[in-house]
Amino acid sequence: MSTPFYVSPQQAMADRAEYARKGIARGRSVVVLTYADGIAFVAENTSRALHKVSEIYDKIAFAAVGRYNEFENLRIGGVRYADLRGYSYDRADVTARGLANVYAQTLGTIFSSVGEKPYEVELIVAEVGQSADDDQIYRLTPDGSVVDEQNSVVVGGNADSIGNYLGQRHQVGMSLAEALKLAVESLARDPNGGTPRSLTPEQLEVAVLDRVRPQQRKFKRILGPQLGRLLSQDPGDAAAADQAEPESSEDE
Repeated sequence: MSTPFYVSPQQAMADRAEYARKGIARGRSVVVLTYADGIAFVAENTSRALHKVSEIYDKIAFAAVGRYNEFENLRIGGVRYADLRGYSYDRADVTARGLANVYAQTLGTIFSSVGEKPYEVELIVAEVGQSADDDQIYRLTPDGSVVDEQNSVVVGGNADSIGNYLGQRHQVGMSLAEALKLAVESLARDPNGGTPRSLTPEQLEVAVLDRVRPQQRKFKRILGPQLGRLLSQDPGDAAAADQAEPESSEDE
């Protein structure tokens, strides 16, 4: 009778983390960053049906990279949690922190389970506040770890390279047009120092949590002509155009 092959718990967890990391790195990146009036989400995504960015609740949005079927299951679970908690208690009791904790427990349980593979997903849960100081952005890794991010975060693809570029150039109080341009520049850069790619509005999925929106639901998508105008604005005209831009975007 042969002796069973032994793998230490530390090595087993490291192998599972590496497996998940490689799966996530194959996906295209998602950038989340704050601007003067809220939080912007920019993903490289040509599909108009398979969203990487979605609304969860009134002031909360969700972004993900990795396997679509896995993060879509998590998104649906988050919507159900938020709806049930808001109905049972109060809408104000639904927070990004509470949702991040629920996701962390789910991901951590799956990651440590011997009977199933870890989820190949990385998530961002963001909530827009009454002011910029109240904004919350949480990043969740496949093992269930929660990281409280400030101002900007990148997941998927060349996240380290894009994140360094973004972090050096992001400024608090940027206009929406400036924030979107910076996000697209970050996504388009070559990590090896080559010529940046050219990303068109048709290759992007863009949404915002807009704190000054009069509706209770702060999430809106930025589509088509409106996105093209924002990306083509001169920096000096960005703030005025943000105020004058009619709300022609689409809700979730």
